[in-house]
Amino acid sequence: MRIAFITAHNPLQAGEFARPASLAKALAARGHRVTVYARQQSARSARTTILGHGVSVEHIAAGPVRPVAADQAARHMPEVAAYLADHWRGRQPHVVHAFSWLGGLAAIGAVRGSGTPVLLTFESLAAAERRYGANSEASAARLRLEDCLARAAGAVLASSCDEAAELARRGVPKSAIRVVPCGVDTSLFSPVGDAAERRVRFRLVAFASVGQPRGLSAVVRALTQLPDAELVIVGGPAARQVPRTGAWRELARLASAVGVRNRIVFAGQLSETELPALLRSADLMVGASRYEPSGIGALQAMACGVPVVVPAVGALSDAVVDGVTGLLVDPDNAAMLVHRIRSLQARPVQREALGIAAADRARSRYDLGRIARETVAAYEWCLHGQDAAEPSLEDELAIDAEPGGLRELAVIG
Repeated sequence: MRIAFITAHNPLQAGEFARPASLAKALAARGHRVTVYARQQSARSARTTILGHGVSVEHIAAGPVRPVAADQAARHMPEVAAYLADHWRGRQPHVVHAFSWLGGLAAIGAVRGSGTPVLLTFESLAAAERRYGANSEASAARLRLEDCLARAAGAVLASSCDEAAELARRGVPKSAIRVVPCGVDTSLFSPVGDAAERRVRFRLVAFASVGQPRGLSAVVRALTQLPDAELVIVGGPAARQVPRTGAWRELARLASAVGVRNRIVFAGQLSETELPALLRSADLMVGASRYEPSGIGALQAMACGVPVVVPAVGALSDAVVDGVTGLLVDPDNAAMLVHRIRSLQARPVQREALGIAAADRARSRYDLGRIARETVAAYEWCLHGQDAAEPSLEDELAIDAEPGGLRELAVIG
């Protein structure tokens, strides 16, 4: 099968935005040909990068050659769509899989008139971000776009049961929703392998969600009641690159104000080859975000045999079996977070049991091989199980201008 991925982010970077590249490799291992398309965001990016047998990344020149805000990037998606429509004129992919609403904008425009089905994976939903306070500034224009793109796609692959329910509430037909979670490479992320050195007896690891310190202030405050613990924060800036203003600077100031700055390591962005050793050195992976659309950090930790103490939200509610593979907490209950970390700190045997079960669950449910099979099943459903009718979006994608939001978009050339 010829499969086209479209992503709004650099697919070669680590972290949550590496999902398309990881899935593409897993699909290629099953004999499919996958090309990942992305808007060029760096002058140093090669036009074509081969990721392995059967999978490559193509960077498309559209707009400024640098990362830009989502609403600005949206203005360049028609250009990406026009390029792809022309590029595919001689040989269409069998399916197009778009990641994020921005990828969906480009995909719908690119396949117009061809009959090629589009599947959509939202990396995060504006409606959910608003509901859980993760992004109160998510524009109404983006929310409307996500709704109509989800209805127009041949299928929407929800990352969790929570997201599937959200999509159904937004009017997406339940028959078009498939729950296909984020996968993890369990050959790379496993309990077996080198572990990074550490300087204290008890190490906690936390992940920045989509590069933002959501929920990390609660973890920093919890550290004040865990005097023997060290906290390593993965994602976001490294210690010497913390901006002078903004959320990350505020987090660093909080750490200094409560007296734990010397026990916090800002590790920055780590590659997939660096991350497993760090995770194996940890006693617990912790989090306190009120919204976790993919839960990839927890899945990687679980795959390495590290128990997790995380909020019962989003993808984490699906991944973590409370009391079996980790412990779930109320994201609004700081005392509960501290209590559960302390209870596991005092019980190494229980930590070991949770870690063994966590690794087993990651292998059995979230291994990339299984996720690839479920993704292919969704592709085949779109190709053979329904009529892939051409979406009519001319009216739905007319977006009114609004302060701080998206300008009117002409997705259809």
